[in-house]
Amino acid sequence: MDRTALAPRIDHTVLGPETTASETRRVCQEAVDYGMNACLPPCYLPDVRETFPDLTIATVVGFPHGQQAPAVKVEEAVAAWRAGADELDVVCNVGRLLSGDTESVTDELAEVVAAVPIPVKVIVQAPRLTPDQLRTACEAAAEADAAMVKTATGFADGGATVDDVSLMAEYLPVKASGGIGSYDDAMAMIEAGAERIGASSGVAIVDGAPSEA
Repeated sequence: MDRTALAPRIDHTVLGPETTASETRRVCQEAVDYGMNACLPPCYLPDVRETFPDLTIATVVGFPHGQQAPAVKVEEAVAAWRAGADELDVVCNVGRLLSGDTESVTDELAEVVAAVPIPVKVIVQAPRLTPDQLRTACEAAAEADAAMVKTATGFADGGATVDDVSLMAEYLPVKASGGIGSYDDAMAMIEAGAERIGASSGVAIVDGAPSEA
């Protein structure tokens, strides 16, 4: 896959707890220069939206553990959309999922999806789940009418794996995130079924791609 085809499938990401406003502007500029999207903390949306009006910007909701009350997640989602987010990556409440309360997980996700007119990706925390649990999480996301499922937050979760991506792609389009640092890593995920790549190494990934197919 050449650079022109790959770049729009990358969410160039900066989400660490030390992230500054200047870092988000740098990431947005790199995303524009390389033809990627950006994924940023919600607090910086107003700082960058006006400066980068044509950039597709995703942000996170319920980050990083997903244990906020459902009403808080809905409020976060609406606030992010109004601040200029084009897409939302919402963290699933894995604790409720593991306790067997799948109905609550599905209902919460459905409330978030219904609250905003933009695509919602559900972060299912795949490295923390067994294959059966991962299927349950993906089923909940699909039932909630989410647009995509995302492997993980990338924080202390382990990296995206080919097996997880392949399983998840049976349910919804997949955003692979966590430990993807090179063109070869990204292509392994895409070949497994990923439609989108979330990575802080977006520039390196695109630079590693051939100029032409």
